[in-house]
Amino acid sequence: MRNSITINELFSFWLFALIITLLSFQVSAEDCIRRDYGRSSFVCVCNATYCDTAPNVGSLASGQAIQITSSRTAARFLTTNLQFGRKLEHIRAITDEIFVDPSITYQNVLGFGGAFTDAAGINIARLSQAAQENLMSSYFSAKGIEYSIGRVPMAGTDFSTRTYSYDDYPGDVTLSNFSLTYEDLDFKIPYVNWAKSLSSKSIKLFTSPWSAPAWMKSNNEFYGKGSLLEQYYQVWAEYFARFFEEYENFGLTFWGLTAQNEPIDGRVPGFPFNCMGWTSEQQSIFVGLNLGPTLQAKGFGNIKIMIMDDQRNYLPEWAETVLANADANRYVSGIAVHWYQNFLAPPSVLTTTHEKFPDRFILATEACEGTFPKETVVLGAWERLESYAKDIIENMNNWAAGWVDWNLALDEGGGPNWSENFVDSPIIVNNTIDEFYKQPMFYAMGHFSKYIPENSVRVKIDISNDTAIIGTAFVLPDGNRAVVVLNQSDDEKTIVLNDVERGTLEFYCEARSMHTIIYG
Repeated sequence: MRNSITINELFSFWLFALIITLLSFQVSAEDCIRRDYGRSSFVCVCNATYCDTAPNVGSLASGQAIQITSSRTAARFLTTNLQFGRKLEHIRAITDEIFVDPSITYQNVLGFGGAFTDAAGINIARLSQAAQENLMSSYFSAKGIEYSIGRVPMAGTDFSTRTYSYDDYPGDVTLSNFSLTYEDLDFKIPYVNWAKSLSSKSIKLFTSPWSAPAWMKSNNEFYGKGSLLEQYYQVWAEYFARFFEEYENFGLTFWGLTAQNEPIDGRVPGFPFNCMGWTSEQQSIFVGLNLGPTLQAKGFGNIKIMIMDDQRNYLPEWAETVLANADANRYVSGIAVHWYQNFLAPPSVLTTTHEKFPDRFILATEACEGTFPKETVVLGAWERLESYAKDIIENMNNWAAGWVDWNLALDEGGGPNWSENFVDSPIIVNNTIDEFYKQPMFYAMGHFSKYIPENSVRVKIDISNDTAIIGTAFVLPDGNRAVVVLNQSDDEKTIVLNDVERGTLEFYCEARSMHTIIYG
């Protein structure tokens, strides 16, 4: 009778155990509770007692991969275990190939996020405490999609219930009456601090002003065609510094700012909500002679100044004008873009701008669905996931360093909004029954924000023979790789991913679906 095992038998047992471990690797998450509103897809319902979560991916063995899938018909963050070199069962014909070359690198990632507007805070506050916790965790905790950027409006926007600034006292050039409002104290600051407490990541905060106090402007109004009067350029720069000082009193420091939200709006006669007009020449003067030097003198010189913060069809000319000004050039760190007029310019203008100014980052700072003339809130619209995902992929593939959504949460009518400029949001709140709904757009954001963290590096990707399949690829800070793929067609696909260093990986891609593939 033999009572010992050989070295070869021991090795075989160890190898078998390793294979079983790799094949049975699981990534767990709470499932979506679906509700269908008769649209192209469904929402996931959350309340005080339940909310779906996003799967976390830890360390992966060489050759191991996790596929995270959201689809029009069924899935939200569904996980599938894959293995390089392993054929899929019941293989369909290979329809597409993806080629990834991690040796060819591009920009570093800053992150992804959304905006702490008055409207967002109002809607979150209408929920019970437990439902609020689920909503905030969905965005910022490790159970959620882990946003790492937050935009905080400087005073009022259209997504406020009124027009206001921090110093509505005409002629107060010393800003002696400057003070934060109840909107900051009740609907912004508490939720920003809550987000920070939930997150294991550093959340980059940046601010944007929509309008100076009306008395500083040529039209003496918060909206309509009007610009900052030149005699108030320095007062306006001091106003920025006061904002940062006041927020510091609540433990909040800022990573960045945009010099003006959509400066073209204030040059449009009759523009219907908060705005202030600038030309690129005027912005270069203000940044170079007032804003930059004032922040430097006040101890805020580390805050990243972003210019433009408007539609990409104004590039590269806007950046060329501002950065040609030597005074402004020394203070500008980045260029901010919005998406609302993308039909006027291809995403390649971002690459053109990067090539002209390779030492300045590009950040997509605002987007939302439901703008005129579209229907505002559409519960379960899969097409809106696709529009988000397509824009993020195109932006990242053209040197954008991140992508920031607009309101974190809105009500079922797409507000509140004092000017009735209602839109859609990734989370819609129904406070009458203490529920909120995660739209397909929420999962589009999560496929990036959860799995492509700050300091990931975009790498080369090519996709063969199919314009319906688009994607982007990254090397993550932990050494894993991630590929995000969107199938915009009504056909299912079997795709082979070819990584020049890892080999080939087969995965299934159902019709109208989105995937994040993470591999070691």
